[in-house]
Amino acid sequence: MLALSAISFIFFILAALTLSIYLSRKRKGSQTVAGFFLANRANGFILVGASLYLSNLSANQLIGENESVYINNMSVIGWGVSSVFAMLLVAEYFIPIYLKSGINTVPEFLEKRYDSGTKNLVSLVFLLGYLLNLLPTTLYGGALALDSLFDISGYIQIDYWQTIWILVWFIGLVGVIFTVLGGLSAITISDTILSVGLLILMVAIPYFGLKYLGDDSVYQGLKTVLSNKKEHLNAIGGPQDAIPFSALFTGVFIANLYYWGMEQYIVQQIIAGKSLAESQKGVALTCFLKLLSPLLINIPGLIAVNLYVDLPHTASVFPLLARDVLPAAMSGLTAAILLGAAINTFNVGLNGASSLFIFNIYKPIFAKKHKEEVSEKRILRTGKLFQIGISLFAMSIAPFIIYSDKGFYFYIQKVSGIFSVPIFTILFLGFFKTKIPPIAAKAGIFFYIVCYIFTQFILNSSLHFLHWMGILFVATALLMFVIGRLYPMSQPFQLIQENKVEIVPWRNRGYYYALLLGLLILVYWIFSPFGIA
Repeated sequence: MLALSAISFIFFILAALTLSIYLSRKRKGSQTVAGFFLANRANGFILVGASLYLSNLSANQLIGENESVYINNMSVIGWGVSSVFAMLLVAEYFIPIYLKSGINTVPEFLEKRYDSGTKNLVSLVFLLGYLLNLLPTTLYGGALALDSLFDISGYIQIDYWQTIWILVWFIGLVGVIFTVLGGLSAITISDTILSVGLLILMVAIPYFGLKYLGDDSVYQGLKTVLSNKKEHLNAIGGPQDAIPFSALFTGVFIANLYYWGMEQYIVQQIIAGKSLAESQKGVALTCFLKLLSPLLINIPGLIAVNLYVDLPHTASVFPLLARDVLPAAMSGLTAAILLGAAINTFNVGLNGASSLFIFNIYKPIFAKKHKEEVSEKRILRTGKLFQIGISLFAMSIAPFIIYSDKGFYFYIQKVSGIFSVPIFTILFLGFFKTKIPPIAAKAGIFFYIVCYIFTQFILNSSLHFLHWMGILFVATALLMFVIGRLYPMSQPFQLIQENKVEIVPWRNRGYYYALLLGLLILVYWIFSPFGIA
């Protein structure tokens, strides 16, 4: 059983990685700067949508959200399902701005809107977020998943801590080799391949899980889930739940709008679309996949509630269920998807961080120092060396996440709040308030970060951190408004159109947006006291 799972795992992961690198190199996706960092801006909507979905759906979510459902309830779907509304706003209002301005990175837009100092400061904040949060947690989540699926620590007779170290370095090394060889083009191709596997697992894991729970009867298993421990079925979170329902309109909304519309490695994949219409279609496809996601990242947690009692490591609930209920070959596919998702999220993080460093720090400093443009060959070499360096750093600190309390996923979201909201605030106001000066943006970033760290890590506050994110967003925005009133820009900001792709919007998008919003409401209705809870 274990041998067959391992063989199928190796087969699936090698097939996906090899095919991705081959197709990328055939498209010359790693031989130029535009190809390596932006896939030559040639991706259609399927590549855009699949890469966005896989970049977001890492092993962190598969593990973290199922863990949250197991120890709490379905309120954690607020991160994923409610993000559909934010994504549609991004598609309608943010993407046209980015594509019209012809930027390579988000801080480049901030340089156009404010000044180079703001660009440099935000680039630093982005890089710190990747180094301290995104990259280490992605590695840790992937390591945890593989150990739980194959019981590697038990098989080779070493302790849990040592196993996590070994697996973190295994995933990190495979990931950095893959992204250095293939660039963003290989990442988006592998995302599309892995998305097919994810769709299979969305059906297979609930089916086999319910069948296992119901003693070979899916109906009996479903009946057990719907009748036992019904408090876990509720997505309308209270004040003490993973995501209070009221937080969907404060911190969660801000975090989602930031993530899907301003996070560098996400925006980088959106602007890799061949046109505005293709990018908007790609985001709509991602929305649809996010609405299907509870089948994979939440429902297994509901099944596990009725199967396991007092797990020593609650974060292992998803891979443990997959190992117990799936056929051996399907268990190998699950491991391949988990590893592939971890590698791809890690890779887009590396690619995004490298883009920030190359376009916003290295190129300007080199050009200023040598008074000449840096060659493409030198840019590619430096970008790849930077990716190797930050991956080694992330691999060194990732295992220490084991000491975080309140759950793995809680750690990810709480720490990300340090970096996301200040960037969101200055970008959001920069879009719509054209006279706010650069000094207001810099003051806003420092003000928010200091206040958030104080309220979350020094002050013992009973208020949920998501509400603090909303409060501090308002306070930071007011501070920037006041500075803007006192020291307005002499000339209002005007966007200069420098588009590199066609910017005609998707013609029938309104009908699809309405359908997606209707499905969003339906999901919440099902998992509420008005539905099955």
